[in-house]
Amino acid sequence: MSRSPSFKVKTEVSPSLDPEALQRWVVAFCAIRFDLEQGQLVEVCYPPGCLTRDEELEIAYSSFPDSISQQQNRSSIHDCIFFFRFRSHLKSQTSNTTHSEITEVDDKSSKSIDRNNVSQRLSSTSSVNDSKYMYGFVFNRQRHDERLKRGGEQKSVVILSYSPYSSVFRPLLQIVGPLYFDIGKTALEHIAAYVSTWPVPIPGQRMDLPIGNATLKVNLPPAHSLPMESGVSFDESTSPVAPFLPNNQSIPQGLFHDSDLFGAFRGLLLQLWLLWELLLIGEPILIIAPTPPQCCEAVAGLVSLVAPLLFSVDFRPYFTIHDPEFARLNTIREGETFPPIVLGVTNLFFLKALRYIPHIVSVGSPPSSSNRVSLSTRSSAGRVSSRPEGRGLQQLSLQKFSPSSLLSAIKLRREGPLCLMTEHKEAIWTTYSATTKPDTSILNRLIDAGLSPRVEESMSVVNNEILRRHFLELTTNFLAPFGPYFRTMAPSEGSSPYVDPPSLPPFNADEFLASLSARGPGKFILKRMKSNWLDFYRRFLDGPNFMPWFQRRRAVAEQEQDRLWRHARMKTDIRQLISKISELEIVDSFNVIERLLLRELQLQQSGNGGDDSTATCEKLTRDLEAVFNSLSKDMQQIMLSNPQRASLLQGSLELTKLPGHPLIQSGDVSSTSPI
Repeated sequence: MSRSPSFKVKTEVSPSLDPEALQRWVVAFCAIRFDLEQGQLVEVCYPPGCLTRDEELEIAYSSFPDSISQQQNRSSIHDCIFFFRFRSHLKSQTSNTTHSEITEVDDKSSKSIDRNNVSQRLSSTSSVNDSKYMYGFVFNRQRHDERLKRGGEQKSVVILSYSPYSSVFRPLLQIVGPLYFDIGKTALEHIAAYVSTWPVPIPGQRMDLPIGNATLKVNLPPAHSLPMESGVSFDESTSPVAPFLPNNQSIPQGLFHDSDLFGAFRGLLLQLWLLWELLLIGEPILIIAPTPPQCCEAVAGLVSLVAPLLFSVDFRPYFTIHDPEFARLNTIREGETFPPIVLGVTNLFFLKALRYIPHIVSVGSPPSSSNRVSLSTRSSAGRVSSRPEGRGLQQLSLQKFSPSSLLSAIKLRREGPLCLMTEHKEAIWTTYSATTKPDTSILNRLIDAGLSPRVEESMSVVNNEILRRHFLELTTNFLAPFGPYFRTMAPSEGSSPYVDPPSLPPFNADEFLASLSARGPGKFILKRMKSNWLDFYRRFLDGPNFMPWFQRRRAVAEQEQDRLWRHARMKTDIRQLISKISELEIVDSFNVIERLLLRELQLQQSGNGGDDSTATCEKLTRDLEAVFNSLSKDMQQIMLSNPQRASLLQGSLELTKLPGHPLIQSGDVSSTSPI
């Protein structure tokens, strides 16, 4: 959708609100006004009572551009769309998978991991805590009128969600934002009612979401890219993950696949490989831009750069001094370690307050003082183009060496980021030396957009696809050496599936690095990285992204292996199998089947059984009966000496009456002695 979808409120056909269904997508809709005397005020919060007072304050402060970032724009009406992220302390009960369930899976998968050689510094892990992140998607309107106090007014409409579905909420803002300014609170109520009729979100799928007389056609990010705190189902075995490239390139492979990566870093394209490395190893980065849409677009673009890796570093697309996290960051002194975080800011005060952050990136261009920004000229994601006028692609990304450019670079480095206080310019300040070499063949494929906004939008789509495909391939190949640790095994033909599946290969960081040093990371990586590529892998292992991603991939691999063995058990003829094995192996098979049946019954009772859970229980019950009946009466007697086992058998079987077990009913059960 390049233009705002039309929407008309028809009260007689509007659906009624389903609060529980709404929570699957949206926590609340808010309208916030900037009051000259009282500051930011939440005028409307719908549904009411779903936010704490502290959360309302934090949302209100984050929903307006810093005055310094908008001081040059004095047009009559200025609309912009951006989003922020903050830590919420609300405990949601709407998730499909609880924190404890996910952590239990993670703990199981980490038993075979030697954690002594892997950094324990996980600032943003998936462990259980009392907080999770909430996203606020903002439609801000600044109306300049000299008749008003201070010459204007500001209001924002905010969609709050625990899910980072920018592909959904940005176009939804294009509907609800203007509609609210037309009809007021009624707009929020009607939109909320429509959203509550949407089906359950299916990560990694294309969904058609009706909203009035319009339909949002959106692609949701895949499950493996979503933080586990978001409560998505942990069934990710069908997700395309490293070391395999996806077959369908139209399916998004990470968060914020709709972000304008090319537009945000148009002037710094050669530095994207350096930024990719900083993101992988979890280095703190400060992104500074003239406006909230530009800084949040840049942060979203960076997060999308590391797909399909699960990005576990805290990131704030639009960060203000009112965020509670700022007080902690502001106390960091020279020589102290900055926590892994990616911050998007517009207030130049951060250049002094966070002067010890090691990597600073300046992007975007100041807004024009005369041009009005219209929603109709935005992309489908509600973006405002950040393209500087009058500069071609070659000038922006592939500047050739010249004495003047060298002097400019030296001057820029000597002045440091504080030079942005007097003039905004696109640049990076860092002492990090990149291992990955920029791929100029990729940059040469990019298309200069020209001057037409519509042509520019189309070309940006093409350029974003080229860049995102390249970095997806780069990340996938970088993660490929870890593939053997996720390799699953199905039962071999003719073997018994009624044994415990083999464990996944154990992981030890030192052994992995030694093996990688000997065999190499593969031709793709060797061609694109310098000779110190092993140090880069070592830093990745020590960073905050590795362990959450590795544990989650292990859990998914174990889940897939469990599925393969379940499928093999469903196909196995137990009678034919036990005719070929010894009595001791039959007893072992009985114990395994009993344990599997009990686990499946527990999953059913807790409501976590799969679609095939009932069929699995029935098959295991029949197999348990067949194995029990193949045992000698003496062995059956021993088996029934366990009360829990006797109860299980009594509930599922009609057994021959045995001495000492009067409660066991007699029936048509074979008394054939075991083979």
